[in-house]
Amino acid sequence: MDTAVVIGVGPLAGLGGALCQRFAAMGLHVFAGGRTKAQVESVAQSIRDAGGEATAVVADATDEASVAALFDAAGDGLAVAIYNAGNNQPGRVIDMDADYFESAWRVCCFGGFLFGREAVRRFLPKGGGTLLFTGASASMRGRANFGAFSAAKGGLRNLAQAMAKEYGPEGVHVGHVVVDGAIGGEKIMRGFPQYAEKLGEQGMISLEGIADGFAYLHNQPHRAWTFEIDLRTSVERW
Repeated sequence: MDTAVVIGVGPLAGLGGALCQRFAAMGLHVFAGGRTKAQVESVAQSIRDAGGEATAVVADATDEASVAALFDAAGDGLAVAIYNAGNNQPGRVIDMDADYFESAWRVCCFGGFLFGREAVRRFLPKGGGTLLFTGASASMRGRANFGAFSAAKGGLRNLAQAMAKEYGPEGVHVGHVVVDGAIGGEKIMRGFPQYAEKLGEQGMISLEGIADGFAYLHNQPHRAWTFEIDLRTSVERW
């Protein structure tokens, strides 16, 4: 059975959860990786309850051994690897200490390197696979008060593009998905309810729609690969 590895899995009603559910519905055994045991277990159990195959793995995207162990758990059938870890850390550059800036980079960019490297190491002997990275508005442009996040996400995008060019000829489809706007999931609903109410349902990107984008990239034929797609609502200013 082919396997999919997703890291950066949080609540069930979050992007990581939606990606796990989508690829499980496509017939893959999903390995859901995240730092919080209860959350990854909840996602895995929801897939099993629906008749799919899923395994929860506690994993830290910034820890080299932890990332390698996640891939080892997925075994030789690896077909898809998705890096969904991120930490939107706002703040004025002048007020940041070095650790704050570095922590944004470690999660958004360094972790992507560790994850991407381990995925490619397993894809190459079998002739290929799909490696996808979750991006954001900050992947494309810097913004005041988001210097650390913009630097980290921009670095991740450049890493992904370099890997796409480096390993595409060897059968590895590397893609980057720019999520340009607020996601209509649990994080915003519970953490920022007033902002969610202001945006309304039409102002938040649907989890299902984003998962559609990832599935689209994975299903593309070798002679028609896309490196990047960007997703937003119809009312998003861009």
